[in-house]
Amino acid sequence: MNLFSQAGELSHHVSALLERCTHLSHLNQLHAFLITLGQAHLPLLSFKLLRFCTTTLGGTHIDHARLIFDHNPGPSVYHWTAIITAYAQQGPPACKTALHLYKQMHFNSVAPNQFTFPYILKASAQIFALLETAQTHAHIAKSGFDAWTVVRTALVDAYAKCGVLEAARRALGEMHEPNVVSFTALLTGFAKFGKMGDAFVLFEEMRERDVPAWNAAIAGCAQNGLFVEALSLFNRMLAESHQPNHMTLVCALSACAHLGTLGVGGPLHAHAYKCGSGASPFVGNALINMYAKCGCLKEARKLFDRMQERSISAWNSMINGLALHGHAREAIEIFNKMQVENVRPDEVTFVGVLNACTHGGLIDEGCSYFLSMKKDYGLEPQIEHYGCVVDLLGRAGLLEEAIEVIEGMKQEPDDVIWGALLNACRMHGNVGLAESAVHRVMELDPGNGSYMVQLANLYGEKGKWEEVGRLRRLVRDGPMEKTPGCSWIEVDGDVVEFYSADGVMNGRAEEVYSVLELLVWQLRNAGHMPDLT
Repeated sequence: MNLFSQAGELSHHVSALLERCTHLSHLNQLHAFLITLGQAHLPLLSFKLLRFCTTTLGGTHIDHARLIFDHNPGPSVYHWTAIITAYAQQGPPACKTALHLYKQMHFNSVAPNQFTFPYILKASAQIFALLETAQTHAHIAKSGFDAWTVVRTALVDAYAKCGVLEAARRALGEMHEPNVVSFTALLTGFAKFGKMGDAFVLFEEMRERDVPAWNAAIAGCAQNGLFVEALSLFNRMLAESHQPNHMTLVCALSACAHLGTLGVGGPLHAHAYKCGSGASPFVGNALINMYAKCGCLKEARKLFDRMQERSISAWNSMINGLALHGHAREAIEIFNKMQVENVRPDEVTFVGVLNACTHGGLIDEGCSYFLSMKKDYGLEPQIEHYGCVVDLLGRAGLLEEAIEVIEGMKQEPDDVIWGALLNACRMHGNVGLAESAVHRVMELDPGNGSYMVQLANLYGEKGKWEEVGRLRRLVRDGPMEKTPGCSWIEVDGDVVEFYSADGVMNGRAEEVYSVLELLVWQLRNAGHMPDLT
């Protein structure tokens, strides 16, 4: 038997043994066997060992894979691609190692192929390495691989993730036959950087749309606060006979949670179980969050109690939902149960607990939980936590203590912090402190007239009508804008938006105002007088 047939039989035998391997110790035995035969250095066999270590055994054994790679005397392009792929899939900081290996590959005069470039671009995008992305783009053009769809799609994705959207758009436009994956990569980039107008235009240009494309559009809407549009797209997806997956349902349920549209969220719950996504822990968490934020706390608690394994998101959704609707003691009870079950709280957990204390007027408990963050859990309070404590103290009339908390912050107070203090000043009639808070908040957000309106309302309550007139003229005639109030209602399964001072109101202004006049008349007959300040 000649050498080639022996090598072929050995390769076949190794492949058969690798199929039976389930653990690193099995791989080590096979590797040792090849070393004793003096065959471990053969390119095909060493590649099979390397590939098995990086794929079948997963990323936990990447160090062992690197050991196999480093002991190969002359790694081929397939060896380089396998090890670069392994590091690129590990995320930062392993992506830096992938890029370093790519440089070594060039230094060793090994030319990359169409399978190498996508993972180099993936690694660059994950660490926002724009320079390396551009350099790889040049390498692709020089080596003639820019016509490959998989390479060009990876290029679109890398530029989009790095935020260079025009370059991503050009890369897409230069493709001979752009596919749904390349369109979705650019769509995701537009959504990530808030370019939803461009995202909608691109979405309509797509000749075909798969579920990931729909998910990118729906998730983009939800992430950018376009919750009504997210639900509209979801309904359109169903109308066009596309079957949503668990990711679609999570995005749609998130939109329902933000809008408080239980009438839409309930059927989504039924749809989740009908299509087999109800068992997904992600969908379960989204359902708890939706029911909790919509005020259907019994249903949220029922789902929560039925969960066999609760993620931190499920605990947080339950605590935040109870806090949002004023069930302070129940929220703290869930937090205590969380500790009993040895689930470590995170920053989001403490936002919920502190909000619960704020709504329940639990001042001592709230301050204790705030101090506990750093002391017991090593969590550095963020701006949201300081805002909760300022709100907690301010509502209780402890304005001086609230000021002390603000002065003790490690980061600069933002407009939310000063806004919470301003609201407390209005509640307790402290004009001097309110003026100071407005001065500070206008330095941070000079175009927002809402804070001036709040101060004007306080002046009105104190009878300072000249000051009221001055501030209202300043808001009306100056560059400031007052953010219009917005609300949503459900009508026959659809969500309708209303903005204050919106004269159109979906063409039903007269009908809406006539109902409002009727409600005002009924309130007055019942003895309730409106607060016109």
